[in-house]
Amino acid sequence: MDELREIYLENIDSTNRWAKNNIDTLADKTVVLAGTQTQGRGRLQRIWVDLGKGNLFMSLVLKPAETFDEHYSNLTQYLSVCLCKVLENYGLNPEIKWPNDVLINGKKIAGILSEASVRGTTFKGLVLGIGVNLNAKEADFAQIDKQVTALNLELAHAVDLNGFKTALVEEFFKNYDEFLAKGFEFIKKDYLSRANFLDKELCVALINETKTGVAKGVTDNGELILANGENEFILNIGDIL
Repeated sequence: MDELREIYLENIDSTNRWAKNNIDTLADKTVVLAGTQTQGRGRLQRIWVDLGKGNLFMSLVLKPAETFDEHYSNLTQYLSVCLCKVLENYGLNPEIKWPNDVLINGKKIAGILSEASVRGTTFKGLVLGIGVNLNAKEADFAQIDKQVTALNLELAHAVDLNGFKTALVEEFFKNYDEFLAKGFEFIKKDYLSRANFLDKELCVALINETKTGVAKGVTDNGELILANGENEFILNIGDIL
């Protein structure tokens, strides 16, 4: 694997925002880390709450080509599978909620967000951000209106941030090039084996509407197949409520 460059920022509003603002000067496969992050964001403009030091706030700067490839939109799902594999090495049984939420015992432990940087018709690269709750107290979650957890609460002991970060980055880049070549099909089996939404009645929030139906599967492009009577919907973006 190529040597990775790491940039550590003690305090930043968002590692993704910083990486996008500086993408012209950042090398491919640069890892941007923050001690604390004050304005982390998730999908659909959700806020990712900063639990303070000891938790992972990281963005990967990726410049795989000069033009955008459809496989890049599945990098969040690839990262969710990588995260599951790392968590499994801690003895846990994580699950994936489409498209890329990672849960432990039904509680969310991470947020993943990919943002492309395009200037005119030029593809500058991708910033793939992830926040993982590694060390928190139950009281920290009082301000969050969803079921969430942290790795230390699941393991009943503190988690070494640097060790976790190293394991996740190594897992991500281990098969990164092969994923770029093959796309979602490369991880489909791994993804579905951890999926918690199949054959369930779902309500999925889209940008301006909601769709309901039974999750029948996932396409070779990572899209959700939702069946409602005679109708079948193929969803490439959304949030399971």
